Amino acid sequence: MEATEVVELAASGKPKVDFTGATWLFSSQGVGDVQIAFVDGYIGMRDGRQEDGPILVFTPGEWRAFVLGARDGEFDLT
Repeated sequence: MEATEVVELAASGKPKVDFTGATWLFSSQGVGDVQIAFVDGYIGMRDGRQEDGPILVFTPGEWRAFVLGARDGEFDLT
């Protein structure tokens, strides 16, 4: 019988992910200061101008849907 790992959940219902020491990446294209990091199978996204601010956490499926939506102009507010 395998041991079951107990995972602490955030208020969002997603596992709490420790982004301390994560390598944050940013795009050299476009405008903005969005940074992303990959930790424990999750993707974190934050505002690079507020590095101590909140981090949005995505599952791989959520990240894929977000990226595809952005490519299709789903979030274009103009």
